Amino acid sequence: MVRYQPPMDWQEWVNWLAAGLHGRSRWRLSLILMGMLFAKGRRTVTTWLRAAGIHDDFADYYYFLQPLGYKSKQFAERLWTMLLVRMAPDRVLLVVDDTPTQRYGPHVQGAGIHHNPTPGPADQKFLYGHIWVTISLALHHRLWETIGLPLVGLLYVRAKDIPRIPPKYHWQFHTKLELAAEQVLKFANMAQAFGKTVWVVADGAYAKRPFLKPLRQAGVVVISRLRKDAALFDLPKPCTQRGRGRPRQYGRQEISLARRAAHAQNWHTVECSAYGQPVTKTIKTFLATYRPAGGVIRVVIVQEDHGCQFFFSTEPAATPREIIETFADRATIEQDFHDVKEVWGAGQQQVRNIWTNIAVFNLNLWMHTLVECWAWNKSADSIRDRGDSPWDDANRRPSHADRRKALRRQTLQNEYSDLSTAHRRSSKIRNLYLWLLQLAA
Repeated sequence: MVRYQPPMDWQEWVNWLAAGLHGRSRWRLSLILMGMLFAKGRRTVTTWLRAAGIHDDFADYYYFLQPLGYKSKQFAERLWTMLLVRMAPDRVLLVVDDTPTQRYGPHVQGAGIHHNPTPGPADQKFLYGHIWVTISLALHHRLWETIGLPLVGLLYVRAKDIPRIPPKYHWQFHTKLELAAEQVLKFANMAQAFGKTVWVVADGAYAKRPFLKPLRQAGVVVISRLRKDAALFDLPKPCTQRGRGRPRQYGRQEISLARRAAHAQNWHTVECSAYGQPVTKTIKTFLATYRPAGGVIRVVIVQEDHGCQFFFSTEPAATPREIIETFADRATIEQDFHDVKEVWGAGQQQVRNIWTNIAVFNLNLWMHTLVECWAWNKSADSIRDRGDSPWDDANRRPSHADRRKALRRQTLQNEYSDLSTAHRRSSKIRNLYLWLLQLAA
């Protein structure tokens, strides 16, 4: 077994997260995470174990992943608590979206045929694999704008694929909207207990009643995109005389977004920041009632070169600038999906058991978050090392891969510093160490 010495703050966070696992096996989590950090090539579970130097009792680590997947929600809540205490501002922003991971073989539990959001040059409209409803925390960094910290990935299984899951798992069908709403409510209740306000941003696919209404009732503000043909109505007229029944909640006059966008009046500009750049947007805003949201919403129409975009907030008092900037922060989860697949190899772990699949995908998410947390207060020069890439821009924003390499270097340096002075005295030994460090990290 390889002996790694990660930084103290990293090890404290891992110990805090592992405290929610069984006492006899929680120590395995730290070894698996170190194996993920130093794994190279195809990122299978075997590659993780090989990088950690685990050979004899490797089967125990596979068995360890099943209860970890079963407790993935509780594990994510411990991670959420840690972020609330250490990093989250008074108003937290959660981002919701789903992403597929392609799999192979008919015996992968929970896998099915799904629409491919990125067909690519081959125009592959469908893929066989898993769909993960993912929730992440978007935080503003003082140097690198907004960064997404993934919290949990929830496995969505189609109703027609559930009979292929062994009955002993008692798997029940839930839509993507139900999965997202249930978990966001848990996160929101925890954040509100810390005295924080919760906002949620999602794409237009989640702007539906099963997602919007329960969150609004819990005091969570939702920002999303509207369809051009959304069934909007004006505000109900104030009731002067109290008659029989309750007052009207929705207006009588239907509002056409297409006509509002085509009308030449009531446009004005607003200064905001989108995708890390200051921009000036031409907008039109008004209040409307929307049945899927359960009441009054704030609508913002943004005029773009390729046409108008329609956004809304379930908080009528939200300003157009807040709505535009918040929806722009939704792009952080797309970057998260890219990083966990390209840097950590999510989807490459070809395991079959459904709880093991949940564990390995969430481990990739949690590694992304832990690495970002470790590098949060580090300077850019301590993270990026472009000495062997003179053609690259030395001032470019450090990528997530740069942060991962910086953590690997720090871990190896801690191991080297722990050697005795006699072992570190020789210049040849030092030069050999630096060369090997460059190869490894």
